[in-house]
Amino acid sequence: MSRNMFPEGWDAAKVQRVLAHYGQQTEDEALAEDEAGVESSETVMNVPYDLVPKVRELIAKHQS
Repeated sequence: MSRNMFPEGWDAAKVQRVLAHYGQQTEDEALAEDEAGVESSETVMNVPYDLVPKVRELIAKHQS
């Protein structure tokens, strides 16, 4: 039995399109894309793996 190695909704063709997109992107385009994905009231930071569940819990409490 063959097992799909891709996430649901993905296939080899989609992976190749994504790779081509990011492979052709300039640094300025990448920066603009990153900045567009973050709301002005948000921040992006590194969190140790073992703290991720606690951070998610805090965010869920804050949003409710």
